[in-house]
Amino acid sequence: MSEPSVFTRIFQGEIPAEIIAETDNAFAIRDNAPKAPVHLLVIPKTQDYRNVVELAAGDPALLAEIVGLANSVAAEHAGGDFRLVFNTGEGAGQTVFHVHAHVLGGGLAEGSMGA
Repeated sequence: MSEPSVFTRIFQGEIPAEIIAETDNAFAIRDNAPKAPVHLLVIPKTQDYRNVVELAAGDPALLAEIVGLANSVAAEHAGGDFRLVFNTGEGAGQTVFHVHAHVLGGGLAEGSMGA
């Protein structure tokens, strides 16, 4: 059995954070080091998947639920316009190996890619 991830510990109430939205299988919090005016995290309650590739292969319905929750929190907190980012691997900036989505909104950062 692996150690609980920081996100599992947040969900279990061991680490303080405000859960801003929740479904049966996922929850959303504010990122504690925001990279955009709105920077939220959408996290599955299970830590069975290290990254989005594992999640897509193992539980596509849960991935769809995460995207749906991301859309809901973006509608409430970012006027509905948002980026959805999954970092996969250390080289891509992933630091917590419990899959999670970054919901970024409120304007593009300078030098960010638009298309």
